[in-house]
Amino acid sequence: MTMRPAHALLIMLLALAVPGRAVAAPEPCRAMEAQGESFTVCTIDLRRQRLQLFWLQADGRPYGALGTLAAAQGKPLSFAMNAGMYDKDQAPVGLYVEGGHEMKHVSTADGPGNFHLKPNGVFWVKGERAGVLDTAHYLRAKIRPDYATQSGPMLVIDGQIHPKISVDGPSQKIRNGVGMAEDGHVAIFAISERPVTFGAFARLFRDDLGCRNALFLDGSVSSLYAPNLGRTDISRPLGPLVGAVAR
Repeated sequence: MTMRPAHALLIMLLALAVPGRAVAAPEPCRAMEAQGESFTVCTIDLRRQRLQLFWLQADGRPYGALGTLAAAQGKPLSFAMNAGMYDKDQAPVGLYVEGGHEMKHVSTADGPGNFHLKPNGVFWVKGERAGVLDTAHYLRAKIRPDYATQSGPMLVIDGQIHPKISVDGPSQKIRNGVGMAEDGHVAIFAISERPVTFGAFARLFRDDLGCRNALFLDGSVSSLYAPNLGRTDISRPLGPLVGAVAR
């Protein structure tokens, strides 16, 4: 019997969670074929690795590039990706929390572009748990996260594709996003290897990765740092970044 990708992912996560088993954190990133497209998927278990957000360096300038972040963090950085939309000054457009400090407030404004395709949402991290929530739900939950970034649109909301995302619209871009496993300990990041539609990208998270909630992070500038794949993407200057280091 052919195993669906979501089932294979679940079995892998259950194996990692067996009590008393001393298992080194697996290489986080792997290639995946789904929805007739090619993706790279990076799975981060927060019980084994710390997920952090990065924006400004010690001198107040944005890191701006995955290579700059990797050079600053050194070998412990096992994964990094751009982590939300930003303005011309590389500042986050919406909520941004780093090290428990809210550096940009949540945005509930209306406007143009993908960020304002409501509902948008928030990816948050607190200790060994993380989550993806639409912005209204996040505000009601009154979470005090260690890290959080707001972006949009939501791709998957409680198991349903965002109502404004068509099955396969005309827009095709290289895209990246994040979803959560149901246990709240495993964050699943994905980036397309070729331009894809919003519909195909949303279905990847819901149907192939088994995420009940997933958030679009960006398109066109989507970039990945994956040392286990020998990969450090170069793009236009970036804003917020997300990265994983060993606990």
